[in-house]
Amino acid sequence: MISTRTVGILLFNEVEVLDFAGPFEVFSLAEDNVNNKHFNVITIAEYQAPISARNSLTVIPDYSFDNHPTIDILVIPGGYGAEKVEINNPVVINWIISQSKLAELTLSVCTGALLLAQSGLLAGKSATTHWMDLDNLALYPNVEVIANTRFVDASDETTKLVTSAGISAGIHASLYCVEKLLDSQTMQTTARRMEFDIE
Repeated sequence: MISTRTVGILLFNEVEVLDFAGPFEVFSLAEDNVNNKHFNVITIAEYQAPISARNSLTVIPDYSFDNHPTIDILVIPGGYGAEKVEINNPVVINWIISQSKLAELTLSVCTGALLLAQSGLLAGKSATTHWMDLDNLALYPNVEVIANTRFVDASDETTKLVTSAGISAGIHASLYCVEKLLDSQTMQTTARRMEFDIE
């Protein structure tokens, strides 16, 4: 029996749908050669109540900040709710800080990078985000902003940290994280199952 890691995906009102659904799909599909899942994927919001994602998709989070299990991989999606609302929510920012310290790896998608920057987690690191928000990320003077890339791995000896560009780039970055955490074969098998071109 393989050891299963828990992937915790943050949800909030006006979260970009593919920002969280892409990583959800990737990590949920990653299996070994006898179909044992490598990851248990859960969604978490500040409150365990329905949230309204972009374009009015209603999603019910599995857990709240108060009752979720230990997270091994933390996923921070973006969207209007990230860059305009939750970036000013100290409860969310402090939760991200505390969970990133406990998690084995933190991944942001799109403008989720702005939440990481606001949390101070990108200080002294390179990062990327949606091309429309690169200038906003550059407002944080201690972040080296990388444009024209699908994702940036800023991991070091103490932290595993990956940021990705906009929306669909979160799928590419999640597959990269599968390879980083497991192996290339599992990543390639997952990508093929999703019919996602990793080249």
